[in-house]
Amino acid sequence: MSNQKPKSPKKTKGRQSAQATATEANRAKRPLVRRILYGGAVAGVWGIILGIITMAYLAHDLPDLDNLPAPGAGDQAIIIKAANGATLVRNGPIYGDWIRYEEVPDALVRAFTSVEDRHFFEHSGVDGRGLARAVVTNVKRGRIRAGGSTITQQLAKNLFLSSDRTMTRKARELLLAFWLEQKFTKEQILTLYLNRVYFGGGAYGVDAASRKFFGHSARNLSIAESAMLAGLVKAPSRLAPHINPKGAWDRAKVVLGAMVDSGALTEAAADKIKNQPPTVRGSAAGNDVRYFTDWVTSEATRVLPEAQGRSLVIYTTLDPGVQRAAAMALERGLSGEGEKRGASQGAIVALEHDGAVRAMVGGADYGESQYNRAVQALRQPGSAFKLFSYLAAFEAGIKPEDHFKDAPISIDGWSPKNYSGEFGGDMTVREAFARSINTVAVQVAERAGRDRVAAMAKRLGISTNVTPLPSLPLGTEEVKLIDLTGAYASIANGGFSVEPYAILEMTTLEGEVIYRKLPERPRPVLAFPVVEDMASMLKSVVDWGSGKNAKVDRDAAGKSGTSQDSRDAVFAGFTSDMTATVWVGNDDGTPMKGVTGGGLPARIWSDFMLEAHAGAPVRPLLADAGLYADSASDPASRQPSETQTDKPKKKKSFFKRLFGGS
Repeated sequence: MSNQKPKSPKKTKGRQSAQATATEANRAKRPLVRRILYGGAVAGVWGIILGIITMAYLAHDLPDLDNLPAPGAGDQAIIIKAANGATLVRNGPIYGDWIRYEEVPDALVRAFTSVEDRHFFEHSGVDGRGLARAVVTNVKRGRIRAGGSTITQQLAKNLFLSSDRTMTRKARELLLAFWLEQKFTKEQILTLYLNRVYFGGGAYGVDAASRKFFGHSARNLSIAESAMLAGLVKAPSRLAPHINPKGAWDRAKVVLGAMVDSGALTEAAADKIKNQPPTVRGSAAGNDVRYFTDWVTSEATRVLPEAQGRSLVIYTTLDPGVQRAAAMALERGLSGEGEKRGASQGAIVALEHDGAVRAMVGGADYGESQYNRAVQALRQPGSAFKLFSYLAAFEAGIKPEDHFKDAPISIDGWSPKNYSGEFGGDMTVREAFARSINTVAVQVAERAGRDRVAAMAKRLGISTNVTPLPSLPLGTEEVKLIDLTGAYASIANGGFSVEPYAILEMTTLEGEVIYRKLPERPRPVLAFPVVEDMASMLKSVVDWGSGKNAKVDRDAAGKSGTSQDSRDAVFAGFTSDMTATVWVGNDDGTPMKGVTGGGLPARIWSDFMLEAHAGAPVRPLLADAGLYADSASDPASRQPSETQTDKPKKKKSFFKRLFGGS
């Protein structure tokens, strides 16, 4: 029997407490590094698990690389035709031959890798150095200017993804880039990229671009041509060389510089090539119609909303001969007198008297600026707006032979002045209008009522704001050039409403008619005696008034207009066959050097009208006024005789259809 006494419960608890304290002490003594490593390992395991889940989510709907979509698949194709059936423009995807890597010129490979992905043959899909450089650039500039995407990433995006700037899209792009690098060789990736990338002008793939812009296969590209093509992918729509040859070549020079930096080209060779730009096929020809065709494309969805996104053939009212005359007249005016007098921009709209657009030039150079000043810009028409004041006055009972006094006046504290700074005393309404006397125009408007003047402008198609201010008769409210032209056409046609239009018919590519302009009965907006008086006054402007520079080889009528400080200068007028308006100025509103509507714009108008009417019979103004209601009510008479084929039967010209003959 043991003599050992049982342990006291209190002593046992004390010993356990001491052991627990020792354990805690031992734990506290563990090195901090071990605890960090342990925590890192746990976090790493969970990170791997979450990474696998994320990768599975991003990859679950990745596309099949063995079934690549066609480049440009789903793109809208639009063919726009002139009144004579000639094709004005083709918008839509264009494809060339598939160029194998062995056939790709070395200069093209070096140009693309130099400017788009200098380490293409070294990285595995993502270029860490390029990405870091892009981050630094973006931080320095305070905005996203550089993306750091490799050619493989660009191919992944072009093949499968949208251009949305989201984290999910970027993550999938990276995943696809790694996937492509595992599935294909570098040569195969570059071949895929070059044969599918978009170069502008509807051209997908390097061979389509080479044939479109240079007229030959990509197999024969020169260094200069290669540099230009490599530069296009940055902004293909803006830099397409058939539209913007200067911008495309400026970008090509950047590519040549990158080739020097990467060692692909010597500096001496690059300097020589920079002075030898390649010849771009079609860079000058045809650009004069692009303002019109862009407008027609937007009009297509206005007149037929369901045409949005559909491939179409659009038959229009444009007369190529009249269009070319307008483009050349504007170019001559701006490059000569315009350059000397500080007028850098201009626009012309020409209408048949029912509103059919025969010519439209929206600016000096479509390649430099696609902004259409004929239909988009708001400009002060100056005295050309007096048309509405005098029409309202005639309706109120005033006659061209009535007398007013050209003298200082004040209305609501405002005093109009004449351009000459002088006053002529007593004169007839006709003389005041022909000489563009401002004081009389204001008196006439006050007599008729400003509200009536504003209402007259709206009645004749001015779509912009018209506020009945005392200065309204002097053209201080901004208008669209196409609206002003339509208003003058209402006088030319005998007093009927004019809504400018360009689309006669739209069909599918297979020839199914989906829209046709229906006959409309012209709506009278002016009494014929009022029209006669107005036409007579407008003729006086050209015969002996402020518009003498607009004289042509037949009766013509019109009105000049100049805004304050010669910021805008306009001439609007018509013959028996056509109404046209010319505007010149500067986009930023910089004043010109003494340019008035009766000067440069009137001379451009005359130059254009002389050529546009070549071969047409000489007839008096308003010759067709009585027949207009019948002839203008049937736009279907201008329909192409065959809409089911790309080669419609040859139609009579505008003038031959108007006057008869074969």
